[in-house]
Amino acid sequence: MGQDVLQSKTRRQANFRLCNVSSYTTEIVEIHAGDPTFHVLLIPGNPGVVSFYKDFVESLYELLGGTVLFSLLEQTNHKMDFINQELQNDEVPIVLVGHSIGSYISIDLFRRIPERSPIVCVVLSYMVALLGMLPTYALRLIVKQSLGKSWSATAIEATCSHLAKYHTMRNILFMAMTEFKKLSETPDWAFMRAKHHKFAFLFGIDDHWGPLEMFEEISKEVPEIGVSIEREGWTHAFSCTEAGSLWVAQYVANLIKNQVANINPSPLINNTIGD
Repeated sequence: MGQDVLQSKTRRQANFRLCNVSSYTTEIVEIHAGDPTFHVLLIPGNPGVVSFYKDFVESLYELLGGTVLFSLLEQTNHKMDFINQELQNDEVPIVLVGHSIGSYISIDLFRRIPERSPIVCVVLSYMVALLGMLPTYALRLIVKQSLGKSWSATAIEATCSHLAKYHTMRNILFMAMTEFKKLSETPDWAFMRAKHHKFAFLFGIDDHWGPLEMFEEISKEVPEIGVSIEREGWTHAFSCTEAGSLWVAQYVANLIKNQVANINPSPLINNTIGD
């Protein structure tokens, strides 16, 4: 399905809802399929604002033929509880999709999820405190004037409604601190070698959150694993534009389709880091 065709057709809209998981109120954006062939669980990067990924989720849903159940979790520490609570159909395979630090979380989840069903995991590689004091209409005007030419309306709305909040900025800074601590640890190379056929990594040419040094290290430690470099010029914040969201959705959809076609059924995990 071409980009122009997908953008011109009416996409099915994702729905937002709040879900209580382990006493935490979690924001979820989701699209339901009548008879899903598998479940896509997307774990975003810091700051974990699910609204930024609405265009990406809707595009990926259409590219996979509208037969996939999608859930996008807020950036919290209870992903396993969500899976055990919300995704109880053992017969439906799970596709884990992560962006930025969500890639690390997805890999960790894959190690902890029992072999209940085939698994795919795709891991893709923001002065806000002062703006939060402004009236909403003024904040939206500033964001639109500074980012409107490049960012989608969805991303602008997400910035105004979520990022300009004290608690959001506090969570961003806290997560950044813990991310640097966790990412300084040595990856579980033995696990990745054993499951190399279930991973696929995507790196960007100029992405300091997913540097090419990491690409080289993974290629060296696990030469059999699938690693690619995105050369179309999309940035780490691909989900802030409709075109970027669509491009990455097409990449992920092709990964999933190829894996499902080659291994049907069989456990698999595709990881795309950075962008």
